[in-house]
Amino acid sequence: MIKIAPSILSADFCDLARDIQRVSSADWLHVDVMDGMFVPNLTIGVPVVQSIRRHTEMFLDVHLMIEKPGRYVEAFARAGADLLTVHLEADMPPALHAALAEMDRLGVKKGIALRPITAAEAVIPYLREDGVDLILVMTVEPGFGGQSFMADQLPKIRAVRRYIQQYRPECRLEVDGGVNAETARQVVEAGADVLVAGSAVYGAPDPAAAIAALRG
Repeated sequence: MIKIAPSILSADFCDLARDIQRVSSADWLHVDVMDGMFVPNLTIGVPVVQSIRRHTEMFLDVHLMIEKPGRYVEAFARAGADLLTVHLEADMPPALHAALAEMDRLGVKKGIALRPITAAEAVIPYLREDGVDLILVMTVEPGFGGQSFMADQLPKIRAVRRYIQQYRPECRLEVDGGVNAETARQVVEAGADVLVAGSAVYGAPDPAAAIAALRG
């Protein structure tokens, strides 16, 4: 079953509670955390995730676009994240394996993310050794919303789906970047089952109708 995860990066941060309610027909809420170092943008931190948790029971999909993410796993887990995703490019493999083990200890679902430059094969050790719950394939360069979908990432999505089927079929495959009603069909056909969309939802006159269009 396809899950839709609107990204609050495209919401109005001055009225975030209202904008979360506007996407309540979705399955998950995608929260982009950026530190201004791993990506050239600075967004939100632990206190905002705590506040979001108080205003919704939606599944919180927290995407850590930060350097050395293991430092903050416990804080975001205790703030209310249901799933934490860390980038394979953000630290060395031993530290990433430790961060994923910490997520297990804290009872939060664990994910890994790949920038467009990172090969699909990089996910294999994390599927085999860490039993990750989600793999996120970025179809834009992480850091800013509103970018155009990178169609050259479709073969990577297909490859990641093959690795998931081989090593951990229960793992979900999420795609983030330039997803709209048109590109959603392409990524679902390639094997994605969680779609992150920011401007396609929040930029629409009717976010609920935009979510329904993404479902197909």
